[in-house]
Amino acid sequence: MKQDLKYESRGQDFIRFVLIRLKDNKSVAAALRRADNASTEDQSWEYMAAFGVDLEKSSDRASFGLIAAAIAKAKISDDGAYGIGQAIAGCYKEGNRSDQAKAKLRRLLACDTTDEACAVLRPLLQLINAKSVRSLKFSRLLDDLLKFQWDSSKIKARWASDFYGNPIEKEGKS
Repeated sequence: MKQDLKYESRGQDFIRFVLIRLKDNKSVAAALRRADNASTEDQSWEYMAAFGVDLEKSSDRASFGLIAAAIAKAKISDDGAYGIGQAIAGCYKEGNRSDQAKAKLRRLLACDTTDEACAVLRPLLQLINAKSVRSLKFSRLLDDLLKFQWDSSKIKARWASDFYGNPIEKEGKS
């Protein structure tokens, strides 16, 4: 049973699950760093299955694997505060006025499937880890990826709004 009574999303639960396992365990970190690569992802399946990820669903494997690998590579101790749009803008001195940042956002917004979004996000998350001055809220990104196949228009609108400075904060509001 959870200690606090507030609702936790699947993304928040997974981030907490990963952070607990990464703490002082280099073998888990090594396995999770490989979770976003199709040829080595099987090394992370033990940990994803322990969380309850449906390993037979490629979109779930890709979504959870992408986030687990990004967290393991970033060596964070807590979930961040910024959406993917703000984190992309934070990689560039000009922020959301940067042509490179706009191109990266446009490529992400052009995705039609969860698997395609994960493939586009993989190098973006590496860029954010290396250059962004803003810490990414991995739990929100995972929740977005898990809902992407059903509500991609709303999720893309949230990402664009987040990038251009008008973030949609409330998940339940339309």
